[in-house]
Amino acid sequence: MSRFNQLAQTTTVRQVQQEMGSATAAGRRLREQVEEPDPLDARSADFIRNLDGFLFASVGETGWPYIQFKGGPQGFVHVLDPYTLAFLDVRGNRQYVTTGNVRGDDRVALFFIDHARQARLKVFGHATAVPVDENLALAERLESPRTEGRVEQIMTVRVEAYAWNCPNHITPRFSQQEVSEALAPLHERLARLEEENAALRAELAGRP
Repeated sequence: MSRFNQLAQTTTVRQVQQEMGSATAAGRRLREQVEEPDPLDARSADFIRNLDGFLFASVGETGWPYIQFKGGPQGFVHVLDPYTLAFLDVRGNRQYVTTGNVRGDDRVALFFIDHARQARLKVFGHATAVPVDENLALAERLESPRTEGRVEQIMTVRVEAYAWNCPNHITPRFSQQEVSEALAPLHERLARLEEENAALRAELAGRP
């Protein structure tokens, strides 16, 4: 069993599983208690590094959840070690809802999804936001790659648990870069054919 199942499958969740007929299957993952955080394995770390965005969920003092999209270049979320994620947080609309929420309750959920490969990863963690000047060495380490814009703080997440989600219902979508890379061989082939066609036309035009 994973630490994630232990945290996610609460008493009420187990009651619903019983009602819906999935309690037996779910219960197999709850036979042992796991008290220590789950370290990210190599597959999960690589998955996070290869994405250009994720959903960041926190809970405010009113008890309502809040979800924010965090985006940047591929790899802007750095995996510092199996238990730590970090990135440079840049200025947005200046509402600071996520920052305020994690100051009151550091428990967060991160949702990473790769539409092209129909895969998704869920992460529970404890988030901390600190000004850049409080850890200049870490800020420098996170500088490349990072999201464009004015950097306001360093966001770190101490991983508590994670789990892979099933690929069902993920609509395949591709980024502009992925489409360009996929079409590159076709563009090269087309360019060669056009060159050959131009050469043949020139040859035919020169014949008497």
